[in-house]
Amino acid sequence: QVQLVESGGDSVQAGGSLRLSCAASRFTYSRYCMGWFRQAAGAEREEVAYIDSDGTTKYADSVKGRFTISKDNAKNSLYLQMNSLKPEDTAMYYCAAGDYRCRMNYWGQGTQVTVSS
Repeated sequence: QVQLVESGGDSVQAGGSLRLSCAASRFTYSRYCMGWFRQAAGAEREEVAYIDSDGTTKYADSVKGRFTISKDNAKNSLYLQMNSLKPEDTAMYYCAAGDYRCRMNYWGQGTQVTVSS
């Protein structure tokens, strides 16, 4: 079964940076889509960023210019570099993977990011 495990979440001050990682195992789709999502306490889950097997990326307007999604195929890993963090970025961040249409079939357990003002 596919397994996704996130790491890198922490508590930081506004303006700081964090790098989240997602280690994927037994995920062998030739064409795929992977992404980061987040859910703040009491809020709906929202899309943060996507990257597909061709390297095409897409970002939520709220994080454009501050976050960068990337992948390392050799390491079967997905990353999210987060710079200039704001208190509103505070949320549980989840890694997800699916087919090339970004229909996510697999989810990680999440890693907490807390940004203080």
